[in-house]
Amino acid sequence: MSTDPRLARARQAAASATPPPPPPPATGVPDTTTQPIALDGANDAKDADVSPPESFKLRFCTVCASNNNRSMEGHLRLSAANYPVISFGTGSLVRLPGPSISQPNVYNFNTSSYETMYNELDSKDPRLYRANGILNMLERNKGIKWGPERFQDWKVGAPRIPKHESDQGSRGSEAGTVDVIITCEERCWDAVVDDLLNRGSPLNRPVHVFNVDIKDSHEEALVGGKAIVDLADNLNNAANAERVAHGSEGWNATSGLGRQSFDSRVPDILGEWQERWPQFPALWTLAWL
Repeated sequence: MSTDPRLARARQAAASATPPPPPPPATGVPDTTTQPIALDGANDAKDADVSPPESFKLRFCTVCASNNNRSMEGHLRLSAANYPVISFGTGSLVRLPGPSISQPNVYNFNTSSYETMYNELDSKDPRLYRANGILNMLERNKGIKWGPERFQDWKVGAPRIPKHESDQGSRGSEAGTVDVIITCEERCWDAVVDDLLNRGSPLNRPVHVFNVDIKDSHEEALVGGKAIVDLADNLNNAANAERVAHGSEGWNATSGLGRQSFDSRVPDILGEWQERWPQFPALWTLAWL
């Protein structure tokens, strides 16, 4: 049977025609097919509780004796969680372990950099200071900020830029004020509270001062850093909830309903946190900057 040549040409043209492009993806609908799956089968990217960049963030300050181990681990963890954060030490000098208990390595706050400490100890006894974790700690610290700062020398309300512009967690902390201070040892908490009282609250700004008692070891600092971020998350979630419910007016002076409601929730937040982290005894007070 003969065939129509026009049909043959039509079939040939259809076979050689370029297929139309796929339709564009629908706007506003996330593509979950490429999100990573955790080992337990959960979709981490979907379940992660990540606040949008424009949401309110409490500003934090971490404090230990020498601004090297515990406060810097907390600084690192909080900055990684996108919180504005600064850190300090309360000692008269920066003291790092030496060849014996009676021979510590001593440096000045504010003028000695982590890089200087690293280079000096690496030239003295690299095997000793690598084995006890000091060089690894200083290597980490170099990537966070320039050097240790002393809390008692902190000029509250003084701009921290451009000097600290490259510090991790610097975004949001440029004005030199914080909402929450977390110390890592009771004597540091005492020193911070006493110093704030002696300052006479020049800015008349409320600040919650917590102590999370963490032993001064690299291992305990790692776990303590996670506990600090957990406390920060719960405080920040409560602050956002109260600001949404009651507004942000008067937030920096405790005169607004949102701020008053948040402040009243802090003891309960700390109590719930303490049940989750019983190995880190906690203290808390409300002070003023």
